[in-house]
Amino acid sequence: MPVLLPGDLEAWLVVGYNEVLQVLRTPKAFSCDSRNWSAAKDGRLTPDNPLLPLTQYQPLIAFTDGDEHVRLRAAVVYGLERFNRHGIRRYVTRFANDLIKQFAAGGTADLVADFAEPLPAMVLTRQFGISGDLAIPLGRAVRDMVRGTETALASNQFVVETMRELVAEKRRSPGDDFASWLLAHESALTDVEAEEHLRHALVAGIENTVNVIANTLRVVLTDRRFHGSLSGGSLTLPDALDHVMWEAPPLTLIPNRWAVAPVLLGDQSIQPGDMVLLSLAAGNRDPLVRPDLSVPMHGNRSHLAFGGGQHECPGMDIGRTIADTGIDILLGELTSLQLTVPADEVPVEVGFISSPLASLPVSFVPRRSRRAARSDAAPAPVRVRSETPAPVVPTRSPRGPWGWLTGLLGGRRR
Repeated sequence: MPVLLPGDLEAWLVVGYNEVLQVLRTPKAFSCDSRNWSAAKDGRLTPDNPLLPLTQYQPLIAFTDGDEHVRLRAAVVYGLERFNRHGIRRYVTRFANDLIKQFAAGGTADLVADFAEPLPAMVLTRQFGISGDLAIPLGRAVRDMVRGTETALASNQFVVETMRELVAEKRRSPGDDFASWLLAHESALTDVEAEEHLRHALVAGIENTVNVIANTLRVVLTDRRFHGSLSGGSLTLPDALDHVMWEAPPLTLIPNRWAVAPVLLGDQSIQPGDMVLLSLAAGNRDPLVRPDLSVPMHGNRSHLAFGGGQHECPGMDIGRTIADTGIDILLGELTSLQLTVPADEVPVEVGFISSPLASLPVSFVPRRSRRAARSDAAPAPVRVRSETPAPVVPTRSPRGPWGWLTGLLGGRRR
């Protein structure tokens, strides 16, 4: 369907499941390179247009095609494949328990701010080779820049500078980490290319994984079918994750495709230079593939959450590992976990390319530390033979209307 973007720029919004896949799987007809956009060629895309930070060409796999895309993606895939999956689970377990300890005794928490947001940052920065003391600040900066707050540009600059320092450090002294593996690959990435891909991978990894964790927890807490099944063991947590990927994909819209050849998409004639927006969320709810939206989609991984074709997300299994392990630990540690607001009042931040949860307030049975429990325990009574045994008994800034500007794909500044 035709839509109008800022600056009176026309574009096509693709909402059908099969049509989205057609665009993703035919790079000869649809390019990721925004230099093919007619609005960029004829000057209609002005320097002050809010779309520019999201669409301006950068030396990233997200904006390249052909041989250049193959070269850049090879380095990224090489680095991601060297991640130790068992090691990731160990770090998730360690950091998840550390986070839970910080709020377990209070009986209440915001599972977005207190758990879903910090956990991916703590795990991923460790895998990237970044100092542990920067994990939380980087995680907060990523979330801030994606929201497009008043401090978004400063947050983005902090991320950029951190990646630049990381590349310089790993050039001097390589380690067993993602940054070093990128630099060591035969693709021979330049420093700028390495910085850009580290930044892009960190932002995408944190933002998407936070959304997956938060949305899955919301389903577990609000949908009785899943809560009961998980408790009873008939539905696994990976099944719940699959359902969430259909219902609430972490990225709802892909905004960077431009036609490079005349093509018929659905019943619409798309011309070279046209911008095409891919609605992953709408495609996932296409009646042709999901005639009954009430049917759970566990076990079905043919969703659009991670894109498709040559540009399919190369690190999707890493995000799933962090989410799966972290949620499993959380649910195992907290007793009688429940929302403290009605299910239909859980706040959602509606954005252009994603709609993350703003918060997920919960209550649960406070958990006392084992040491405190032992020290506070009353002395055991002296039992006589005739006695019957007793029974064992963080301030958020609001998202602006164009908060996605410095988001997952663009916004690099030096």
